[in-house]
Amino acid sequence: MTRSWVLPVSFLLCGSVVAAALFHGEATGAAAVVLLLFVVLAGVHSPLAFPKPVGALEARRRSALDGRPVVFWRAGCKYCLRLRFRLGRDARRLYWVDIWRDAAGAAAVRAANDGNETVPTVVVAGRPHSNPDPAWVRGQLPDPNDRNE
Repeated sequence: MTRSWVLPVSFLLCGSVVAAALFHGEATGAAAVVLLLFVVLAGVHSPLAFPKPVGALEARRRSALDGRPVVFWRAGCKYCLRLRFRLGRDARRLYWVDIWRDAAGAAAVRAANDGNETVPTVVVAGRPHSNPDPAWVRGQLPDPNDRNE
């Protein structure tokens, strides 16, 4: 199991234990609600909440061709979640690099942040920006009418 899945699986296990205890105590409604809550938490903190990641080298190559920003992220990061959800559908228009799956991506983030793995780090036109405002990131997207995406 990769590090990206440790937190979501922990949520599922903890939720199952709590729900089982409630179910055993005959509080079935509460058990269902608790289990549902933990499943939602696991989903939100999993890599499934993000667009499909690409490698750092491929993301840079694609970004150089079409000008889209590259986002370096990791699962479980609340700032990455904030960026992802505030971008909404526009998140699919960026290139997402999971630094826990891509060593080159982790190295790029450390190089941009004085040796720290500060995420999200967004690279626009070759310049890194640590934890930028989601509205600013949306403004960096090329106009979809100008290019075929």
